[in-house]
Amino acid sequence: MTADRGERTMSRAEKAPVRAPSGGFADLGPRVASAVAMVVAALGALYVGGDVFALFWLAAAFAVNWEWQGLIGGARRSARIAVGGAAVAAATAFGRVAMPGAALLAIALLALANGALAGAERRLWAATGVVYAGALAFSVCLLRESPDLGALAIAFLFAVVWGTDIFAYFGGRLIGGPKLWPRVSAGKTWSGTITGVLSGALLGLAAVYFGAGPRLATWQVFLVGLAAAGFSQVGDLFESSVKRRFGVKDSSALIPGHGGVMDRLDGFLFAGVFAAAVGLLRGAPSVAAGLFFW
Repeated sequence: MTADRGERTMSRAEKAPVRAPSGGFADLGPRVASAVAMVVAALGALYVGGDVFALFWLAAAFAVNWEWQGLIGGARRSARIAVGGAAVAAATAFGRVAMPGAALLAIALLALANGALAGAERRLWAATGVVYAGALAFSVCLLRESPDLGALAIAFLFAVVWGTDIFAYFGGRLIGGPKLWPRVSAGKTWSGTITGVLSGALLGLAAVYFGAGPRLATWQVFLVGLAAAGFSQVGDLFESSVKRRFGVKDSSALIPGHGGVMDRLDGFLFAGVFAAAVGLLRGAPSVAAGLFFW
């Protein structure tokens, strides 16, 4: 019987390991063009809000689920994509009405169903993909629907994560130095990571300052941004480890110069879940308020 796609690609990856990037800027052109298009779309959805925002992130989470289930291979891929899509839809709906318990239950049940469809070898991976995509949809919708400060919370996360990515990219290439974790991410350096995390936190603070004034731009919010930037880097490493486990370079080829949707949203997903968790646990009048009022 023919081995599944994940096993085939892994055997090829073992024979030809992923090489570290050269450190230049040859890929900068397509990266910038794609990034500008994505930023415009994301900011437009944030500005309009409501159904447009929810549909934008629903589509993004659908794409993440589709990429994940394809990346890991295994049985009944189409059925798993459908089940994961149902989880994403439920997470979006419950996020919009601030029902975290219902969202958690729906995601958990559908993750278990997806694991059962995948078979023993891919059970945990298939279930994790449902949680991964569902967490993205739920966290961003929960934050955006917070009264008064929902748009600011998402803008804060955009500034933190985008700032971290951009300054980590340039910091790593211009400064260089020791690799952060070469077994997982061949190109990520300590210099780029530190530069990115600090810059992302400062840009997040600046977004709050210009969006709501100095009253909310406090040192506590800077620390929240610092933690969110750190989590965004953890998210990047996590996705890199998954791709390395299954021997693929990109989650898909949907975005020129960037790979797949997972490749672009890994850091934002982890930062968004962190921010939503902080807001929920603090018991503020709204989830977004829990990020800014200390």
